[in-house]
Amino acid sequence: MEIKASDVMKLRQMTQAGMMDCKKALIEAEGDFEKAKEILREKGKVIAAKRSDRETTEGAVLARANADKTVATLTCLGCETDFVAKTEGFQALAKAIADAAIANTPANLEDLKNCKIGDYTIADAVMDQTGKSGEKHVVACYEKIEAPFVGLYIHSNQKVATIVGFSKKIADDVAKEIAMQITAMVPIAVTADDIPQQRKDEELALAVSKTKEEMIKKAVDAALTKAGLNPNYFDSEDHIESNTAKKWITPEQAELGRKIMKEAAEQKAANLPEAMIQNIAMGRLQKFFKEKTLNEQILALGDGKETVAQYLKRMDPEVKVLSFRRFSLSD
Repeated sequence: MEIKASDVMKLRQMTQAGMMDCKKALIEAEGDFEKAKEILREKGKVIAAKRSDRETTEGAVLARANADKTVATLTCLGCETDFVAKTEGFQALAKAIADAAIANTPANLEDLKNCKIGDYTIADAVMDQTGKSGEKHVVACYEKIEAPFVGLYIHSNQKVATIVGFSKKIADDVAKEIAMQITAMVPIAVTADDIPQQRKDEELALAVSKTKEEMIKKAVDAALTKAGLNPNYFDSEDHIESNTAKKWITPEQAELGRKIMKEAAEQKAANLPEAMIQNIAMGRLQKFFKEKTLNEQILALGDGKETVAQYLKRMDPEVKVLSFRRFSLSD
C-alpha cells in the first residue's frame, strides 16, 4: 500500500524515529500507527540484544533535588558514543529520567525503570531510544539521598555528578562547593570511621607490603653499589638483559648482580624490623585517610591548608556531611 509522506512525518513526531524507519514500519503495519509504533519498539529490542556486550562509556549523568532540598537523586543514561550522547533525543530522555527519579523517588534502579515517562515506562523509553539511534542504551545509575538538606553538582560535560546530604540547612553555595569537592577529589567516605573495616585491613596490608619491598630494595641497591655496580642497571630482569645487550654491563657483571640481588634480598627479608614496618605502614594508612576521607581532604578551592571539616565548621559549627553519592562515566 502507498504510505503518504504526511503519515511518515506523523509517526516520526510520535516516536522521534528516523524517516526511513518510520516508513518501513508503516508499510509493515499496513498504515496502522499503533502497530507501527510496536514494530519500532521491537526493532529497539533487537538492536539492544545484538549490542548487549557493548560498553556504554558515554552518556549523561544528572542530579536533581526536590523543592525543599531534602531529597536528591542521581541518574545516568549511558550510550556507546559521545555523538549520540549529545543528540537532542538522547538528552531529552536523560533529563526525563532524572525528572522522573526526583518526582517518584523509587526505592531502587529496577523500580526507576518501571516509572512512567508519558505513556511508556522508562525501560520501554530506553528501548525505543536504542532503536532510534542504533546504539546500546542503559540506565547505568540511580542513587538517592534523604537528609535535612541536600546539595548537588553536575559537571559541565555531564560525565560526572554528585549529591550530598547535610545535617542541617546551609547556604546553597557552600553545599555546591562540597559537592564539587567530592566530584573532583573522589573521597570514599566522610570520615575514617565510615570506611568498612575490610577496606582498612586491605590498605594496611598493602602499606606493610610496600614498606617491606622498599626496605628490601634499599638493601639490594646498597649491596650493588658496594660491589661497584649501578643499581639502575639492575632494577628488573628485562633491564639486566637489555643493558647487557647494549654492553652497558658485561655478562659477568650481570651474573654477579643477580647473585648479589638474590643474597641481599634474602638476608634483608629474614631480618626486617617488624615494629618499624608497622609504624611506617600506619603512617601510610593515615595518609590514605587524609586523601580519601572527605572531612580530612584539603579544600580544593581553598587556600591549600584548610580541610573540608575546618571549612564547614567555619561556615556553620553545627553542620555535618551525613552521606554522599558520586557517579562518573570515566572512573
